[in-house]
Formats: sequence, structure tokens, C-alpha cells
Amino acid sequence: MSDACERIRQSYRSSGVPERQTDIESGGTWVPCRDGIKLRTFWYRPKGGGPFPVIVQRSCYPQAEDGYRTHGQELAKRGYGYLCQFCRGTGGSEGVWEPNVNEADDGADFIRWVNALSWVSDIGYWGCSYLANTGWAITGVLPEKVRSMLLSHYGTERFTSAYQSGMFRHDILTAWAMGNAGRPIDADYQASCLYRPHNRVDEAMWGGPLPWYREWVSNPHRSDPYWQKGYWGFLSGAPERLKVPVCIVEGWYDHHLGSAMETYHRLSLQAAAHSRLIIGCWNHGFGPCAEGKVQNNLQNDEVHQMLDWFEETLWRKGKPPRRVDWYVIGADAWRHFPAYPTGMDEMNLYLSSSGALLPQAPALSGENHYVYDPQNPIFTHGAESLFATGREVGSLRQPEPGWRKDVLSFQSAPLAEERTILGRIRVELYVKSDAPDTAFTARLMEVTPDGEAYYLRGSIVTLAHEEPYTPGTVRKVSMDLWDVAYCLHKGERLRLDIASSNFPEYAVHSNQAGLWSEQTETVPAHQTVLSGGDTPSRVILPVETPALPRKESC
Repeated sequence: MSDACERIRQSYRSSGVPERQTDIESGGTWVPCRDGIKLRTFWYRPKGGGPFPVIVQRSCYPQAEDGYRTHGQELAKRGYGYLCQFCRGTGGSEGVWEPNVNEADDGADFIRWVNALSWVSDIGYWGCSYLANTGWAITGVLPEKVRSMLLSHYGTERFTSAYQSGMFRHDILTAWAMGNAGRPIDADYQASCLYRPHNRVDEAMWGGPLPWYREWVSNPHRSDPYWQKGYWGFLSGAPERLKVPVCIVEGWYDHHLGSAMETYHRLSLQAAAHSRLIIGCWNHGFGPCAEGKVQNNLQNDEVHQMLDWFEETLWRKGKPPRRVDWYVIGADAWRHFPAYPTGMDEMNLYLSSSGALLPQAPALSGENHYVYDPQNPIFTHGAESLFATGREVGSLRQPEPGWRKDVLSFQSAPLAEERTILGRIRVELYVKSDAPDTAFTARLMEVTPDGEAYYLRGSIVTLAHEEPYTPGTVRKVSMDLWDVAYCLHKGERLRLDIASSNFPEYAVHSNQAGLWSEQTETVPAHQTVLSGGDTPSRVILPVETPALPRKESC
């Protein structure tokens, strides 16, 4: 037995859900699709004929089959059936593997087949990451036996997972493409990300064209038809089509968080009334990722989350009330809300040319300058939108202020009282550049009384993404940072670092105008951040002041 399988078994043993059966059985079959392709499927169930509540999954990862089988065995011992199907062209299933293309039709055929099985009483759909994608793909065709879904670490707004203000998220999609191309790719990952023109990296370094990757890197606007039509347009409508309860599980430092939050806000009223949103302090693999913090109450066991939900919705056939559960970083506590928390106070911190963050904007305008050279990018350390470079994801300890000449640091005075950030932070900057297009990054940090800084949230923006930019002119840019729940203690400070690169979380901007993936050359850019007067650059934080009493997790 592998260590991974033993960890899964231990999660079931510690879940509090008892073993209800001593005899289980298993088998395999081929489930036909509407075009005649057959997909490999295996199952586990208690002996006795049923009917049983059944948990189903669809996966494209054959390397995880031992783990799926372990789940099937453990679920069957607890009175559930389990069915797992491999996506077309993977895990022995017939057909050609094309990511995403066939999941709606193949998934619909599969769930209808499961619904017709005599030993199935009720169905719960469970999936994480791509396995959640295969769940979202079928929300409009769920048959009557499907009672609920648990879909973690995925969102239906693919554009949000691919781009931020025209800047491509390499560490998610370039890395995923290299690992799921349908052929081995042994090219250097970072060299692949930096290759120009990037829309030719597949032929230059990966052994041949990947048309679907070229589509990703050639459509940097949400309004581009590529994201509005086809599978991504179809997937975007999945939350409105869902009519059964769903438990959406996310991590504050999972790269799908931004998309998942949009998904949650777009649930149909029927689904939302009995759905749950759980966000904890973990990464895509449910690992803790807040350096220097007490994290004794993470509740980051995926099996426990799954069993809690399906015990309520399948085993007891309940309809849970709508609830939002957020783990507060720095407090090691969970907050429970009846819906998305609103009504926060607005805390403003204004940039000053002296490097301070002030509660009021300086009366006089000021400027800070640096030179950004794309040939010498800043490498990501601490982030919410990383996947391949997993060691750098999370709330990590940061370098000292102004640690590079192309980094501007602004720091607040110590906080006079505890404040809890709940929601989405925004950064507004007044900037100018001598380039026709360029990027600006914002990285917000918590600074402890002993001077240690920890990453909190960040983002990026490009000057000419929405409209052309005239070099040398002042432009106001806004960055929405992803939602977070973060406790700031009395005596701590906030620090904001402004720069122009953050690689490989985002592509390195060339300082040239035009489609980023067609750029062949880079040039340095002279950057200016303005503050005070008529250019009041600021950070806007949604906070509780003082922090309200917290409910500990149940």
C-alpha cells in the first residue's frame, strides 16, 4: 500500500463516520458515449444489492487510480457506492484526449447511465480540480437521483484563471499544458514561459503545435469570442443551470479561488439557498501555507469535508441552510456567515513620496521612480495564483523593504487596534511610463512588530490593456485583489510593494504594445508612481473595526 493510500485510509478512520458494512464488492465496465466511444469505469459498493447512496467522479488522471480505488473501498465500508470513470483518451478509455472538449456530453451520458442503475438510490457528485470541472460540465442535465455536489478547487470562469488584466498566468496554464499535452514534454519550464514569441513555444520547444494552448495565449480579453463561446462559454453558465445544493470548497491560496468566487456569486437561487462555501488557509493540494502563523484549526482534510457534506445531503437526505465558512488567517479560527459577508468598514491607506502609507492623502503631489527591465524580472515568492511552483505559494516571509532597485515599498504606522480584513482589497494607483504599454504589480504584506513581513495579497495591471496609452501621460489604474479573511493585530503594520514583474505567476511584460504572445523583443521602461494631491494613490481594505467576536469552529 502506498503512503498516499494509507493517508486516505487514515482520513476515513479519523472522520467520525463509522464503518457500516463488513463485506464489499467491486467491478468494472465500459460505459458507452453517444458517439459509440466507450469509457472505462470501475465501482465499489456494499454487498447486498442495495439500493445505496452513491458518490461518483470523472477523472483524467490515471496516475491517481490507486487513490480512487482506496476511496471506493472506504466509502463502500461506510454504506456508499462509488463509481469512477476515466475521461476520453485517459486511463484506458477509448477516444482521443482533448482537455475539456468532451466533458459535457460524456459526463451527461455517464450520469444518466448511473441514474438508471438499480442499485443506486441517490447520487452525489464529488470532484477536485479537473474532477470538479467534469462536475460543473453537467449541471444542466442532472437526473432526478442527483441530490448534491461537492466541487472543490475549481471555478467556471476560466478566463479568470488564465488572465489578470491581460497578463497570462504561466504557472497555472503553461505548466498544465506541458504536463497534459498528450505527449511527453521535457523542455525547461521557465525557459518555455520566457520564450518569445510565446505563441510559437509549442513548435519551438514542445515538439509540435498545441492548438488549444495557442488559443489560451492569443485571447487576453474577457470579451474575446473564444471565452464567450464553445466550452468556456458553456461552462460559464453552469452555476445558473445548477438546481441542487453544492458545497464549493476553496483555499485562500489556491489558484482557482478567483474563478470559484465568481462561480459562487452566480449560483441559481434554487441552488444557493442550500449551498455552502468553505474557504480555508491551504493551497491547491490542501496543504497549509501561512508561514509564521499558528495553524492548529485548519480543518483541511478533503475526506472529512466530503463525508460531512454527503452524510448530510445523501445519507440523512437533508437540505442544509445556506452558509459561508471562512478561515481567518492570523486568528486560527473559522467565521460562519449566512451568506457572503458584507457591510465592512472601508480603511484607506494613501501612498506618499516618502514611502509611508497614511490614513489621509498628502496635500501635495509626489513621485517615486524606478526602471523596469524585462530581462531581469522579479521571481514570485508568496502568491495566491501559483501551481507548478508550489514552494512559492502562500503567505510567505518577504524580503526587506525596497529589496531591489525596481521595487518601491510603502509602509503604514503600527495599527492602534486589531482589524480583520473580510473581502476584496483594491489598490488604486496613479502612474506613468515612457513605454507604450507596461505592467505594474502590487503586493500587500503584514509586518509584525519585530519587522518580519508576510505576503497577504497581490495583483497586476497593464496600462494599455483596455485602451491605448500615450507614453508620459498620467493614468489611474485599479487592481482588485482576491478575497481574503486576515486578522491584523494591534501593533502590526501594512506594507505595499509596487513593481512591474512577478514571474512566473504572470508573464513578463515586454514593455511593447500589442498582443503579448506575439512580442519578440523587450525594452526597459522608466516607471513613475504618483501620490498625494490630485493623484491620491491608495489601498482600500474592507475591515471590521474593531474586530467582531469570532465563533470558533464546531
